[in-house]
Amino acid sequence: MTAAGTPLLEVKGLKKYFPIRAGVLRRVTGWVRAVDGVSFSVRTRGESLGVVGESGCGKSTLARTVLRLLEPTEGSILFEGRDLTSLGGEALRRMRRHMQMVFQDPYWSLDPRLRVLDIVAEPLRAHMSMTRRQLRQHVEELCSLVGLPSDFLNRYPHEMSGGQRQRVGIARALALNPALLILDEPTSSLDVSVQAQVLNLLSDLQGKLGLSYLLISHDIAVVEHMCDRVGVMYLGVLVETGPVDRVLGRPLHPYTRALIGAVPVPDPRRRTMGAPLEGDVPDPSSPPPGCRFWPRCPQAREECRREVPVLRFLEPDHEVACHLV
Repeated sequence: MTAAGTPLLEVKGLKKYFPIRAGVLRRVTGWVRAVDGVSFSVRTRGESLGVVGESGCGKSTLARTVLRLLEPTEGSILFEGRDLTSLGGEALRRMRRHMQMVFQDPYWSLDPRLRVLDIVAEPLRAHMSMTRRQLRQHVEELCSLVGLPSDFLNRYPHEMSGGQRQRVGIARALALNPALLILDEPTSSLDVSVQAQVLNLLSDLQGKLGLSYLLISHDIAVVEHMCDRVGVMYLGVLVETGPVDRVLGRPLHPYTRALIGAVPVPDPRRRTMGAPLEGDVPDPSSPPPGCRFWPRCPQAREECRREVPVLRFLEPDHEVACHLV
């Protein structure tokens, strides 16, 4: 349990830059600014925060950096008030029990040489002292929790469907009873019918176990279904944050409106929200000056080209970084 007023997860000014190397000596000639000063929080257990944006905007890099699968360039990551960026060795290893990840592709995230029993038991062997009988019993309980029968324990990943493999990945992430799950596009590689099953499973698990989710997705409908709050990410920065119903129902940033407008609507009589986006996301190694969205924004002014907008509250709990609002 977190202390009163302490967020479960609080990220402040997080940056992750990747070096660009060139020449025979592989000298650093520039930086890819994948995540460039992102701040957000998951306030309580049971809350879900979604991060949406186009491919290449830095969402998955953000998720991996929060878990310190990638080392941050700058900023702080506080979990229940403890700064993960200052931890190392055994202290960091102990904290990993409380934060786990479900990866985008369930085939590549599972070791093809291991059976389901060994895949799910791996974090238990690393962090807990259990007999073989206790391990098997606990793995059986985890598989049952995610809807897999006990005869799956002796199967290998290639013997299962994509949805079944993702259930194995979820069971592995739940093995240590974490408080926070980071879900990196957990349904994007699955069939539509299977996507619904996995999302319903995640919703049920959240209710049963009191889990908090940090959900990375490009699918606005998934975020609307799963999350309490949402952050819209563009070229390494957040441009709008707030409650899901407010941000998606009355978006303030032109980029958010364009994302919502790009969602296919089956009724041709319904008007979309905003003009379709033109062009591609700029190169993160040389982002445009001022607002990063201005080269694609139909409403951009001279001020947008010069000054970097900062996130500011325009409504209670609703922030936006835009000179036009």
